[in-house]
Amino acid sequence: MVVAAAPTGAGTGTSKQLQKLEKRVQDGDYYEAQQMYKSVHSRYMHAKKYSEAIELLSSGAVAMLKHGQVTCGTELGLLLIQTLTAAKVPFDNAAIDQIRAIFNAYPRAADSQQESEASNSGVESSEATVAARTRVEGCTSFLRAALKWSIETGGFSRGAPELHDMLGQYIWTESPAPEMMKASQHFVRGNQPEAFAKVVVECMNKCYPSEADLVIARAVMLYLSLGNLRDANRLWDSVRQRLSDSSQDFPDSPLLHFVKFLLSTLERDALPLFRMLRQKYKPSLDRDPSLEEYLDEVAERFYNVQRRNGMQGMLGDFMKV
Repeated sequence: MVVAAAPTGAGTGTSKQLQKLEKRVQDGDYYEAQQMYKSVHSRYMHAKKYSEAIELLSSGAVAMLKHGQVTCGTELGLLLIQTLTAAKVPFDNAAIDQIRAIFNAYPRAADSQQESEASNSGVESSEATVAARTRVEGCTSFLRAALKWSIETGGFSRGAPELHDMLGQYIWTESPAPEMMKASQHFVRGNQPEAFAKVVVECMNKCYPSEADLVIARAVMLYLSLGNLRDANRLWDSVRQRLSDSSQDFPDSPLLHFVKFLLSTLERDALPLFRMLRQKYKPSLDRDPSLEEYLDEVAERFYNVQRRNGMQGMLGDFMKV
């Protein structure tokens, strides 16, 4: 039996039940409301009322998150993904819209900006860091579960690109400390290289000027290590455009000369040229050992050159995401 994702307002009885539960949340009775959501969900599942169960959890997760209850909202969100799986709901626009609604309800740092500006004490700063970490961990666990579901039901070998874009953006904007690598792992599996370019430029502006070219090179290499030459080029062009629009110079370094030549070389069957470029620019590539790992993967993807050793370090972790 395959069930479609539930439309809003599946029935009068369900609507009344949702209103009652949302009132509990609005009144601040979070624990009692959470237990009621789970109890009603259990009854729906026992009766195989999957559409009602899905609507209940979607509404509950959004309500909890909008009231800052990240742990409760995440629990209901994870239960929703389990229900989508149990009900064999296919990956479609209706389902992704429900997941996006929950994602959009996760608190953002800007939501509590006025509170953080009211006091700069060390205690409150520490509390803000803990709260930010809780938000990111909650959103990450929810979207990772959704990604797994999308792989199982949507035919995405790496997970739905829309979900990767959501997670990459949240990790980058909401983590208490910059998490460029974690965010990048998802952006390159998404379908918005222009959005990733914005993150790359922001990271360049935060790092040492001498390392700005490394930020660009790593981002391009991540796409190429997945065999995605099209989006590697889109990222490259978008970074150049963003820097130009903000009157910033595009870094001029041997490493980026290599990246430019590499992008054009991969457009054709030119393994000897690829090897020559690696040898010529080895001093620049040696600035970051991970670049050689990426290039080994690129050689396998584009020229069927088998790796002598298994993937290690950061690249090995990246490919497992």
